[in-house]
Amino acid sequence: MIVASTDDIPGKRIVKTLGLVRGSTVRGKHLGKDILAVLRNLVGGEITEYTKMLAESREQALDRMIDDARRLGATAVVGVRFASASITTGAAEILVYGTAVIIEE
Repeated sequence: MIVASTDDIPGKRIVKTLGLVRGSTVRGKHLGKDILAVLRNLVGGEITEYTKMLAESREQALDRMIDDARRLGATAVVGVRFASASITTGAAEILVYGTAVIIEE
């Protein structure tokens, strides 16, 4: 499955638009990671616990969007965007969305 943030894919032609597809995940803070993050924040630098958690969240949301596109019979997703939103204190949603399409050479 080709996934692109652009509206087209060089060398390919969109022959059919299938519609909006999306994937999301909601993640909450983890007490153990929070303690390490607070300590790391005191000395400065990257908070690797959160970096890893957010990277995993983006991948999970992306996988869910791709599954949604496959259910529609898509061969690609174009115009892909990521968004995030705070749900409540300590929890956030990662959302990815795009347009499912069928492409050919």
